[in-house]
Amino acid sequence: MKSENEPGTDLSLRRFIKSLGYIAGGTAILSMAPWLVSCTQEKLSEIRGGQARIAVIGTGSRGQYHIHNLLQIPHARIVALCDDYAPNLDAASALVPAARRYADYRKLLEEDDIDGVVIATPLNWHARMVLDGLSAGKHVFCEKAMARTMDECKAIYQAYTHSDRVLYFCMQRMYDEKYIKGMQLVHNGLIGDVVGMRCHWFRNADWRRPVPSPELERRINWRLYRESSGGLMTELASHQLEVCNWAVGRMPLSVAGMGDIVYWKDGREVYDSVNVIYRYSDGVKINYESLISNRFNGMEDQILGNSGTMDLTKGLYYLENDNSLSGIQQLLAQIKEKAFEAIPAAGPSWRSETKKEYPPHSIVEGRVYVNPGQSTVGVDKDGSDVILSSFCQACITGEKARDVVEEAYCATLLCLLANQAMEEGRTVIFPEEYRIPYMKF
Repeated sequence: MKSENEPGTDLSLRRFIKSLGYIAGGTAILSMAPWLVSCTQEKLSEIRGGQARIAVIGTGSRGQYHIHNLLQIPHARIVALCDDYAPNLDAASALVPAARRYADYRKLLEEDDIDGVVIATPLNWHARMVLDGLSAGKHVFCEKAMARTMDECKAIYQAYTHSDRVLYFCMQRMYDEKYIKGMQLVHNGLIGDVVGMRCHWFRNADWRRPVPSPELERRINWRLYRESSGGLMTELASHQLEVCNWAVGRMPLSVAGMGDIVYWKDGREVYDSVNVIYRYSDGVKINYESLISNRFNGMEDQILGNSGTMDLTKGLYYLENDNSLSGIQQLLAQIKEKAFEAIPAAGPSWRSETKKEYPPHSIVEGRVYVNPGQSTVGVDKDGSDVILSSFCQACITGEKARDVVEEAYCATLLCLLANQAMEEGRTVIFPEEYRIPYMKF
């Protein structure tokens, strides 16, 4: 077995696998996050130096983000690129000159030397491309959300259950170390009973991209129009709603909310401000808010328990009855006693407090990568590289990741139901026809 310093080693995946022993306390974590079975040392050894032949469909900013990650994965080789917008395809080709170019994804799917496809296209293309990819016998990795409509989501789920192909959706928080460890702590009762969840995502940007010619407006700025986008819910909330369901192990029964175009009155059709409440059968609620004309509050995923709060975005937790000294108090005490040689750069005792009466504790040891939520493309160390590496591994072994498709289905349905509730101005009950055996209410 290669060491971490040898060429050809996927450092992000190996370090993640190595950390599982710490964050899991052995293998107990696999019952809480069964999709991580494919990330064990034993599973990684099964690929035995093989390479998955990968094609990228959709080579815009997010597609190029995936290309950069794929180039760091030794068990992946990019063999083809596809985009019907030449400037994006040219930019991607500059990154992978040896890859074949396609303007029609259906021609790409006809090729026999492609094991898996990575789809990073506008949302309204997800369903047809995923279904065509599975039908062509390819393993498929698709960006979130799952699809633009609930019927499309159901069609994908049904196709997947009857397919022997691997299917992943980029729900990267499921592969983010601080989220995994935080969920383990939640499930082990550290913060007591979960009594509520608060998630928000704030930015201050119009979400627009430059358009070289007017006829390209809806094509390039697809996120702004209802025919191609679910707006803030599918683009942002899908990640956060998956986290909430993960925390409590079930689905909310109903959703109500309000959405408006408050500030960016530029012809867009999707809301730039949403406030949504989901209600579970026991009365626990998710309060979700997103706004893209003020970034002060950034992004947070908070699980609230009667004994504490898990702030997963920052990798911190707070306890309701905490007698420990805060980081600042400990630092002042050590200065007074002259009992230190150097101030640590990171660690559980030295994080800045957000609330004076609640000393923060780190979910994981060492440096924590905090996503401020401002990037519209992606950030480092948020789990995207690990889930993509896991998919490439699955293209070689053929092993399906447990629950990834189901979690993406559940989160996407909740986003689409919230949009329905806001548009119709009423409380929407989760419809029977879209329930799947995986769901618990």
